[in-house]
Amino acid sequence: MFPMSRVQRRLIITLFIVSSLNSAAMIASFVLTPIISYSLSGRVQLIGLPNALSMVGRAGAGYPLGWLLDKAGRRIGLAVGLSFVIFGMLVSASAISAGSLVFFLGGAVLLGVGRAALEQTRYAAAEIFPLAQQAKVIGLIVFAGTVGAVGGPLMVEPAVGLARQQGFHEHVGPFWISAALMVLALILLLVALRPDPKELAALLDRERDAAKAAEAKEDGSLDAQATDDDSPRGLQQVMRLLKLPDVQLAIAAMAIGQLVMTLLMVVTPLHMNRADYKADAISYVLMAHTLGMFGLSGLSGWLAGRVGRVPMIFAGALVQVLAAIMMPLSTELPVLFVSLFLLGLGWNFSYIAGSSLLSAALEGSRQRGRVQGINEAMVAIASACGSLGTGGIYSISGVVAVAVSGVFFSAALGALALWLGRQHLFTLAAERG
Repeated sequence: MFPMSRVQRRLIITLFIVSSLNSAAMIASFVLTPIISYSLSGRVQLIGLPNALSMVGRAGAGYPLGWLLDKAGRRIGLAVGLSFVIFGMLVSASAISAGSLVFFLGGAVLLGVGRAALEQTRYAAAEIFPLAQQAKVIGLIVFAGTVGAVGGPLMVEPAVGLARQQGFHEHVGPFWISAALMVLALILLLVALRPDPKELAALLDRERDAAKAAEAKEDGSLDAQATDDDSPRGLQQVMRLLKLPDVQLAIAAMAIGQLVMTLLMVVTPLHMNRADYKADAISYVLMAHTLGMFGLSGLSGWLAGRVGRVPMIFAGALVQVLAAIMMPLSTELPVLFVSLFLLGLGWNFSYIAGSSLLSAALEGSRQRGRVQGINEAMVAIASACGSLGTGGIYSISGVVAVAVSGVFFSAALGALALWLGRQHLFTLAAERG
């Protein structure tokens, strides 16, 4: 795909495998979560509550874990995230056995805290490469989710059967298997993620700054844009970065794309269950959805670098509009397959393009982990709103109302991409002209 040194290759392979295992574990545990929530609570309005509280945990931990990633390094920060996920899986399994909604929700919060760190895996991979290659690298790491898209749903039925055979509640099986996968990921991360990506990124930053200084000296000019390498580390610098148009557009793309996806995805298992579909059919539709989320990530990363990040964000919004329009048309499996696949694909476009845009905007910043943590918090808040809102909307007006909400927010993202991205597009046009 692009030239890599031996060290870069080892780090990328490690992060790819960790992301794959994380994706498989998260998807396997999610498939039955809305059904478990309904079973424990008896209220359809609460089907999205576990996911919402998971996003609350993710939002609350976003900045602190971003700070930890900056201070202690990517290996330690990601290892802390994996530890929270393992604990959350075990708490959730115990809650199901005990029939406790409260403890099941507590496990969901722990999963969200862990995800706050693990969602930064793509940035850890991107920062060890030059800017021109970062979109492709992010696409590669997101593509790791394809393993989860295929493996996660396929593990559900065997895991359910295993738990049943052992005399436990059948729904604990996916959480057991997911915890085991996360233990493997933790061991691999601690052993193989060396040197820390933060150290390699700092080396690349120094080389880039030295090249810029040499160029400025040769031209007889001073660099008008001092990097924050020489600026105080603190909240004031973070706030300055958050005011950059590219940072704002990147965060908006990922947050709104996540909101729309959550609105439609969370309600799908219950919507299909009420149409008399069983766990295997639900798993396959969610597999199609997660394949849309991750399967074409390599292409998305290439397109983001080729046609531009802003056009890809706009395209993602349009694809999600189409997905939302299709969802209420029929409960036939082919329609649901295509709709959920497009829903994931639209998210993929916005997520990869937004991640690449944010990584580029923060290049060389010593505060990048904290700003990226804030971004993860905003994405989590959007997802929590979608999870909390979708059950209520569905209980009142059915899937049509949920789909209309998705169309509205996706269209808003498209308009926002045109509005906030105009300065970015004009800059690119000037550079190419």
